[in-house]
Amino acid sequence: MIFITVGSRNYPFDRLFIKLDELYESKVLTQKVFAQIGASTYKPKHFEYKDYISQTEFLQKVQEAEIVVSHGASGSIMKALNAGKKVIAVTRLEKYGEHINDHQIQNNEAFVSNKYVLMADLELTDLGECFQKIYAGTDGLVPWENKDPMAIINLIDNFIQENWRT
Repeated sequence: MIFITVGSRNYPFDRLFIKLDELYESKVLTQKVFAQIGASTYKPKHFEYKDYISQTEFLQKVQEAEIVVSHGASGSIMKALNAGKKVIAVTRLEKYGEHINDHQIQNNEAFVSNKYVLMADLELTDLGECFQKIYAGTDGLVPWENKDPMAIINLIDNFIQENWRT
C-alpha cells in the first residue's frame, strides 16, 4: 500500500492528487493507495482518501504502507523513516497557494542530500519515475537510523547553513 499525506494545514495540494490520478490512468501506479488530502478541493478518482485523519490512524497507515509520499513536513517524513518506510517527498509551493513560503524545498533537499528520501521535482513531472525507482530497487536510498534525537534538526540546520547563505 502507498500512503499519501499532506498534513492538516489549511492549504490545498490539488496538483499532487491530479498527478497521482494521472499515474493510475497511465498504469504507473497499480498498487492500493490511501491518501490524506487535507484542504485539497480536488477529489481523487482512483484511490481511497479522507480529508483528515487522527494521529492514531496516521501512524497505522504509515505502518501498513510500503511507500509513504509526504509533503515537506519534517515530522511526517521522520515518522515514515522511523517506521523503516521508503519515502517520496513532494514539495508544496507558495506560487500555487500550497503554503505561505517555499521552506519545504530546503526540508526536502536536506533529506535528499543524505539519501534518506527521493524527492519529486518541484513540478512533480518525475513523480512516476520516483515510484519506478523504488519498485525496481534502484532508488539508492540509505536506511534512516535515529540514534540522536537532535539528528534531524541538525541535519536540516547544517544543510541550510551550507546551501542557503545569502
